[in-house]
Amino acid sequence: MNGVTPYLTIGDGRASEAVDFYKRAFDAEELGRHQAEDGKRLMHAHLKINGADLMLSDDFPEYHGGGETAAPSAVTLHLAVDDADQAWSRAVGAGAEVAMPLADQFWGDRYGQLRDPFGHTWSIGAPSREPDQG
Repeated sequence: MNGVTPYLTIGDGRASEAVDFYKRAFDAEELGRHQAEDGKRLMHAHLKINGADLMLSDDFPEYHGGGETAAPSAVTLHLAVDDADQAWSRAVGAGAEVAMPLADQFWGDRYGQLRDPFGHTWSIGAPSREPDQG
């Protein structure tokens, strides 16, 4: 792996569900999955989405002072794709919620934002034309 790799914490013991969702919604390839010693939570998962690495796990409050990890922050995970409409349809069909409808944008991309069932925001974009000159 190179650069910065997002690592998502999934609340409510739903990390395994998140892995399965990302496989359906974003055609993720699962590279590894490791259960925690308690047999209930997912200690670590490694996915490849659109050529990039993504890691995730269930929340483990016992390792960060107790209490549930805060809700997802103001981070958007962006997928640069060749066909925004196809990627969008796949994600929405898998259960992603539309946050910003997919549309042709002034900067030249077909772009929109979705929220996954775990509270994380994803954007999907593909070049659609030359950006507006202004």
